[in-house]
Amino acid sequence: MGRCLIIGCGGVASVAIHKCCQNSEVFEDICIASRTVSKCDALKAKLEGTTKTKISTAQVNADNTDELIALIESYKPDVVLNLALPYQDLKIMDACLATKTHYIDTANYEPEDTAKFEYSWQWAYRERFEKAGITALLGSGFDPGVTSVFSAYALKHEFDEINYIDILDCNGGDHGYPFATNFNPEINIREVSAKGSYWEDGHWGETEPMEIKRVYNFEGVGEKDMYLLHHEEIESLALNIPGIKRIRFFMTFGQSYLTHLKCLENVGMTSIEPIMYEGKEIIPLQFLKAVLPDPASLGPRTVGKTNIGCIFRGKKDGKEKTYYLYNICDHQECYREVGSQAISYTTGVPAMIGAMLVMNGTWQKPGVYNMEEFDPDPFMDALNKWGLPWKESHNPVLVD
Repeated sequence: MGRCLIIGCGGVASVAIHKCCQNSEVFEDICIASRTVSKCDALKAKLEGTTKTKISTAQVNADNTDELIALIESYKPDVVLNLALPYQDLKIMDACLATKTHYIDTANYEPEDTAKFEYSWQWAYRERFEKAGITALLGSGFDPGVTSVFSAYALKHEFDEINYIDILDCNGGDHGYPFATNFNPEINIREVSAKGSYWEDGHWGETEPMEIKRVYNFEGVGEKDMYLLHHEEIESLALNIPGIKRIRFFMTFGQSYLTHLKCLENVGMTSIEPIMYEGKEIIPLQFLKAVLPDPASLGPRTVGKTNIGCIFRGKKDGKEKTYYLYNICDHQECYREVGSQAISYTTGVPAMIGAMLVMNGTWQKPGVYNMEEFDPDPFMDALNKWGLPWKESHNPVLVD
């Protein structure tokens, strides 16, 4: 059916690549490209013989648009799946524009020198992608991604209008370390130490980091503390879901994680301002990343489940109603299937599905789009088929 160039070879990329290889009818040919080609070669060696998908590898620096263009021109993919770092999104989008190739990613752009992530930089590409006749699909992970598709599905099938969305991201996994992050520590700590924000009545409300806490009882996990954070899908859902009055995003954190984070913050280890150390300039957060456990190493030792979903409130046929869509994912089952924990799995599976829907033409229209702007049904069907089955409740406990 098609060729897919996958840029990146970390935890999420590894899951997406495993899933592409399970789906070899669609992904007949993939090329795995990364700065460290030995990682790509190791994954290729592991997967060859287990799949009909033809796998090749390439070395590429995703900060260099010319290198990216040369790779795309030599491999000639139908789509480029960007699973590199969010800092590299725009360089890869530039290369896709130059070669007229469809683009998919899982996380929105953020400049390396400021801890700020928003869609404005990528939305600025809309007209150029339209003119080139190619599709850019933004945020095809879980949150953003599946949470956005859940919102479109709820609007299509359950509501005439949605007024309130609460996105709840619970990780009930235990890796046994006093402190570690489940994905790239740099991105994770930047996200958590930023101010929180929510969308209400047409504008942003801002909170101090971790200022707003709620307790929720999650199916499959139990009762957990969760905190209001800023999250990128709020920005696009506020634009694309008619009738919306408020959107909030909550994520669970254990007390040990928060205590360690506070100490690290207090001593300056989470800073992204460069400092001089023994005659060399270093960034404290990048140094911290080097001493923390590699998220990819957490897979074999993580037990427990994740539960991520959206609680909707709105109206149907003039009556108030509530609805909850969510997925429960088991860390150990993910590790048995693809060799990584549920955090990578819940992002990697939707990345494959998004690439598949763009590649097979189901979700194709020239321009730059967020997930909720397409028909949710094919994506919802694919989640059930490829390992992230969803559940629903028509009478959920609400978050106050």
